[in-house]
Amino acid sequence: MIKEENIRTDTLRAIAEKMLIAAQTAPKGRGENNMVLALVEEKEIKQISEKLKKMGEKYGVTAFSRDAENILNSPIMILLGTRIKSLGLKKCGMCGFNNCEEKNKHPEIPCVFNTGDLGIAIGSAVSVAMDNRVDNRIMYTVGQAVLELGLFDEDVKVVYAIPLSATAKNPFFDRK
Repeated sequence: MIKEENIRTDTLRAIAEKMLIAAQTAPKGRGENNMVLALVEEKEIKQISEKLKKMGEKYGVTAFSRDAENILNSPIMILLGTRIKSLGLKKCGMCGFNNCEEKNKHPEIPCVFNTGDLGIAIGSAVSVAMDNRVDNRIMYTVGQAVLELGLFDEDVKVVYAIPLSATAKNPFFDRK
């Protein structure tokens, strides 16, 4: 007999891997892939949690401290980030600049396609979690900690995290 609690983490890992593939295959503007995707487990989750606690204290933002505790309920978490790179369009302007050439003079300003592609990828990933009845939550706070820890290359400027759980009660809602 195999009890559910003995396969939970392995099952979450397999679903997280499918989530990463769904994010990777999500449509991208002009077919340009600026996504960076990763799966983290216990060691990295604890590291990120500690950073979140420090950020909560430093910035006086309780959401960081709350999420630091919250992600510890997740044995598996995926990270989805994007590089900031324009698509070289002659006419767009959705970033507030006339074209990509002008936007490129401001490398810290995201191209709307970068963040739009990231949003579509996140939607694709969480749909896999939903299809598999896995509890999850999209967290920007965790992405901020990932950035401050330098877990991705420095050209990755926007990161979100999706912790996963498979327990009787979703730990990512009804939070304090």
